[in-house]
Amino acid sequence: MATPLAARPKLLLFDVNETLLDLSKLQTVINQEFKSEFAFKQWFSLLLQYSLVDTTTAAYHDFGQIGAAALDMLAQSLGQSARPEARKKEMLALITELPPHPDVVPALTRLQKAGFRMATLTNSSGPAVQKQIAYAGLGSFFEQLLSVDAVQRYKPHPDTYRMACQKLQTAPADTLLIAAHGWDTAGAVRAGLQAAFVARSGQALYPLAAAPVYTGPTITDIARQLGA
Repeated sequence: MATPLAARPKLLLFDVNETLLDLSKLQTVINQEFKSEFAFKQWFSLLLQYSLVDTTTAAYHDFGQIGAAALDMLAQSLGQSARPEARKKEMLALITELPPHPDVVPALTRLQKAGFRMATLTNSSGPAVQKQIAYAGLGSFFEQLLSVDAVQRYKPHPDTYRMACQKLQTAPADTLLIAAHGWDTAGAVRAGLQAAFVARSGQALYPLAAAPVYTGPTITDIARQLGA
């Protein structure tokens, strides 16, 4: 559902992990590795939590480094031995080999034909997002693939969204972040951007944050609301 008074955005800024790319393959491998149906969710929560620890304590490690540390923490919390470095690298490499969700290519095609500028903004490292988008076959849709590496602060810190607007020369109010995470849309709105929430399975909005301008179960639904 769209807010009627929303101005048409000049730039669409897409989150990557879970928004564009389906993490099911990585989820299956981590759950099997740690013999728990909740292992992936616990690992991903640790990954996000400690990325924010870095940001709030003025430290910085790239997403891959934090991901490896989170695997060690996951093993410890489950009473298991830490995995060898080679095995951790093998598991984490899967994040660069993920397919897009089924709605992504049709939706991006509609938005591109409607004349929208599009870019990505991800917590993944710069080299990782290049591999991710290339593997998923989505490179032709985006004019830039931006990473928080540029500011060494993780989303939802306001500086990450403002950096993207500056690099792409658009005002925050003319920029729409499209993401499947309530923390991401909350951060974008606080930074002055418009936001659209893609209600992927298992995702929820943060009730204490301002509501996003657009909400829908798929990016195709968001595209329709944008008139594409």
